[in-house]
Amino acid sequence: MTLEEIHEMRQPVVEKVVVHMNVGEGGRELQNAEEIIEDITAQTSVRTQAKQSNPEFGIREGDPIGCMVTLRGDEAHDLLSEALGIAGAVPRSSFDEYGNFSFGVEEHTDFEGQEYDPDIGIFGMDVTVALARKGKRVERRGVKPREIPDEHRLNEEDAVAFVHETFEVDIE
Repeated sequence: MTLEEIHEMRQPVVEKVVVHMNVGEGGRELQNAEEIIEDITAQTSVRTQAKQSNPEFGIREGDPIGCMVTLRGDEAHDLLSEALGIAGAVPRSSFDEYGNFSFGVEEHTDFEGQEYDPDIGIFGMDVTVALARKGKRVERRGVKPREIPDEHRLNEEDAVAFVHETFEVDIE
């Protein structure tokens, strides 16, 4: 069955895309990562903090160690198609049982408009994608939330087929 043959409410949609860069320390390195991620996504980034201390790496709980941006709607879809084009393929093991998946982009310079600067270096990033079917909000809404039937939940096979057809990316 192709996506066109599936009922409108059963078609998967990209709920959100989270782009994350982890540099492991604050300072100039983190500022460079924030500038890069904001340039790629055209959104303001949020700093992420260490959840626990790690003396081996000199990281204390609460230290800023990375940045992230959450995209929704058309911006999410556009960035996802560009990032999947750069990645080339997504391992099947990257998909979870609910249809969400993650993959990495090794070099930020692969994105359009990004050039290598020897003073900054090269940063990699993680892209996490949350897929869902329309109507998922019913389960999370504040007023009268309802349970979603199991047959309406997105599963791994449906997500793999959606990503393969929509973004024309290989699933390994």
